[in-house]
Formats: sequence, C-alpha cells, structure tokens
Amino acid sequence: MNGMSPPRAWIDVHLEAIAHNLDIARQALPDTELMPVVKAGAYGHGLEPVARRLDNAGISFLGVANVGEARRLMHAGVRTRPFILGPTFPEEREEIVANDWCCTLSTIEEARHFQQLAEAADKVFPLHIAVDTGMGREGFLPGELGEAAAAIASLPHLEVEGAMSHFPAADEDVPYTQKEIALFTDCVATLQQYFPLRYRHIAASAGELGYEIPVANLARPGLLLYGVAPMASIYDGVLRPTLELSARVTLVRELPAGSSISYGRTHIASVPTRVATIGIGYADGWSRHLSGQGARVYIGGQYCPMLGRVTMDQIMVDVSAAPQVQAGDVAELIGPHISVSEVARLAGTIEWEIFTGLGPRLPRLYH
Repeated sequence: MNGMSPPRAWIDVHLEAIAHNLDIARQALPDTELMPVVKAGAYGHGLEPVARRLDNAGISFLGVANVGEARRLMHAGVRTRPFILGPTFPEEREEIVANDWCCTLSTIEEARHFQQLAEAADKVFPLHIAVDTGMGREGFLPGELGEAAAAIASLPHLEVEGAMSHFPAADEDVPYTQKEIALFTDCVATLQQYFPLRYRHIAASAGELGYEIPVANLARPGLLLYGVAPMASIYDGVLRPTLELSARVTLVRELPAGSSISYGRTHIASVPTRVATIGIGYADGWSRHLSGQGARVYIGGQYCPMLGRVTMDQIMVDVSAAPQVQAGDVAELIGPHISVSEVARLAGTIEWEIFTGLGPRLPRLYH
C-alpha cells in the first residue's frame, strides 16, 4: 500500500477543448485580436495549465483580475502579456511597471502615479484608458474623457495603447447594448484625437457573439472559452465542454420508509429507498442552493435524484433505479449527461458562478 487514497471528488479538464473553443472565437471574429480571460483560476479550470496551453495560440493578452494572477502567470513561464482587468492599488503599481503588465486607467491620479513610476524606471509604460459606458464599475465617464485625455497626453512616460469598456447587459438588453456601442465609438473618436489606440475593446463572450462592433479590434472571450455560449448563437453546437465534475460513492444503504435524509429533515422517504452517499459537498463548490431543486447525478447509466440538503462534504442520492451501484463507483455531476447550465439553473445562478465556485479541494486532472 502506498498510503494514497483516491480522491473523493475531482475535476477533469480538457485543454484541447479550450483551444478548440478559442478557435471558434477566432472564426466568429476573423479580423479581431483576442484576449482569452483566465481570471479566477481560468474559471475554475486552473490558471497555469490553461494559460500555458493558450500561450502559443497567437493571442494578444491574457485577461486576469489582479496583480496576484499576473504574477502567477509570470512564474509559470507564460510569455503572453497579462492584462489586469480591474483597478490597481497604488502599492501594486511599481511591480506592474517593472514587469510591463498591462492595466487600465480610470482617474487622472492613477495616470500621474504611473507617470512617476515609469519616469523613475526610465521607461515609457503602455496603458489602456477605461471608459464607463454603463457598467458603473471603473473608467472615466464619457463627459470627462476629453479633459482627461488632454491631461494624460501631457505625461511623457505614458503610452495610451488602448481604450476599453464593458457591457453590463449584452445577453439581456439589446437596445441598451446598441446604444453603448455607439457611445464607445464616440469615446474612441475622442481619444483618437490624442492617442493612436492600438487596441479597442468592449466585448466579452456575449458581446462577441451577438453584436457587430466595427470600432473594436480586440475581444475578451471568457465563458465561451469554457464551452458555454452566454446567448443563443450559431456557435452553440460547436463549442466543446471543457470540464467534468465527478465524485465517488462512499456508502450505499437501504433505508426504510419514513427515514429522514440530511439536515433539517427536508426529505422523508415515502417508500423504502436505496441511498448512496457521495463524497462531495458545498465546501467543494457543489452549491447548497441545489438542495430541494431537483438536482441529479448520473451513475450506473441512470439519472439519480439528490435527496435533502447538500452538506459540507457529502450529498445523498436515490439509487433505487440503479441497483448495481456500490461504494467506489463514480457519479457524474457535470459532464456529458449533466450540463453546467442545468446545474446553474437549478441553483438559481449563472454558469460563471458554478465554474469559479469549484473549490481548491478538488484535484484537477488535465487531458
């Protein structure tokens, strides 16, 4: 015995499927450069392995959320420039300038600080100006853009190489998004009076699939990369799922009618029931919000309903219809028979949250 027990629950990640989905994004936007978004551990798939797989794929940037993720890419030997999508803290900026990581400007104060740091480092530092066209999260408001651009243009150690914004409702509100495209186009025209703007970007996955954005020449595929189209498109059938979530049965028991199952006794067996305990719970990212919502697993060639509440480390399912199931068998929770979209719908949330909520306790196996 080597003392190694098999994992109770784990994730299989298909790197070739992610690369395939990037190719689909490229086909959808043939004249547009790409910034695959790998923040939040590549949406739960694993930051370093996914970034390494995409590093030689002819991409312009890798989208990350913060300096910590950019640093991890650097330490992993990834050569593609990280693009820090969120605002930066003053104490992070020296490291950003030293490593030539890309980030955004939302205020004149940020610009002046980057100017100081770039001057001290004796370099010209490239940045992207963020414009708030409706997300309300970061960026200059359109009305203050002209004045801001003039001020930033006077800072000799800064090179404004891009302009960016973000759609808040591309998958929900088409008229508003069309207005935003027009507004962003105007903002780019204002900025181009001062800067050449090598990159112009506003669209994530939904924006890429659903809209024509002539002014944009860079897009930021996120969810699409991980096999889910956030809105109906001609690409629905050609995206490949990138992740499977599996867990092992730890115990199978026959419970008599009247038995209560899990916390709060929300499920009482009305007939004798064959119950499998499975080694996954909300600490792994199997949401407690799935309790009582008709969630199921696929095991022994059968869909088996989950019973009662999700607990921290375990769930119980009814395997009466799969009498051959025994301890050690593998249940599919997300995979060929159960989509992440089904899980998200039953949990009352979105696919992004299901993916990014898959916890560090789950080993990732890469194929």
